[in-house]
Amino acid sequence: MWSLSAWRRRRTLARNPLDPQLWQRVRERLPLLDGISTQEDTWLREACVLFLAEKHLSTLPGVELDAEQRLFLAAQAQLPLLHLGALNWYQGFHEIILYPDDFLSPQRHRDASGVEHEWDGEHSGEAWLQGPVILAWPGVLASGGWDGYNLVIHELAHKLDMLNGDANGLPPLHSDMRVSDWAEAMQQAFDDLDRQLARNPDAETAIDPYAAENPAEFFAVTSEYFFSAPDLLVQAYPAVYAQLSRFYRQDPLARLQQLQHSHPHYRDALD
Repeated sequence: MWSLSAWRRRRTLARNPLDPQLWQRVRERLPLLDGISTQEDTWLREACVLFLAEKHLSTLPGVELDAEQRLFLAAQAQLPLLHLGALNWYQGFHEIILYPDDFLSPQRHRDASGVEHEWDGEHSGEAWLQGPVILAWPGVLASGGWDGYNLVIHELAHKLDMLNGDANGLPPLHSDMRVSDWAEAMQQAFDDLDRQLARNPDAETAIDPYAAENPAEFFAVTSEYFFSAPDLLVQAYPAVYAQLSRFYRQDPLARLQQLQHSHPHYRDALD
């Protein structure tokens, strides 16, 4: 049966052929893509072309994008969607704004006594409900390795979270997942991290302490670790890793372990 969406997809891909050498250069800059299958690589390449055709990348003075830089960002944005199916997971926004450095953003918080506090906070990224994603370009360039940091995945995890409304740490789960299982795993880990920081605000926690800000940040930070430091996440919070694996339908830890087993570079990094 004829499908308008499938026709548009084919037309976009045909009009925007991707240079294999350009894709190879981007792959070499993104170690966290190492170990994906040939089929996954094909899907990711096409998904990047479609993403860049659908989303507008706006740059502020000080940020200059060429084709490789655009693809470098898109590949990280599409990795979480690798096995999520045809649903438009990044609906609700059409623009990514790229700043040349971290930026100040107005913040507001009402404390337990009802007093409202306002201040300007320095951020490297933001995702607005029904609005754009904002990224500091140095943070994008620093992403892509197996080191527990990925600004692109972090902010786009917020967009997945916002598919249910305001970000609260609960993205739309698949039909074979239970909210109670998700809530138990996330809440126990969040409470554990919060207790560690309450005892010692300067504690060397297993994952970035920013995850303890609120449940939305916990989901975003653990999504970062899921893709870029799965070994650290599963060691600290195995139940969280299991829930994220069911949600993203991926197992980055298995990929990393296979790489460590098969490649001297990864064995040396592990040692």
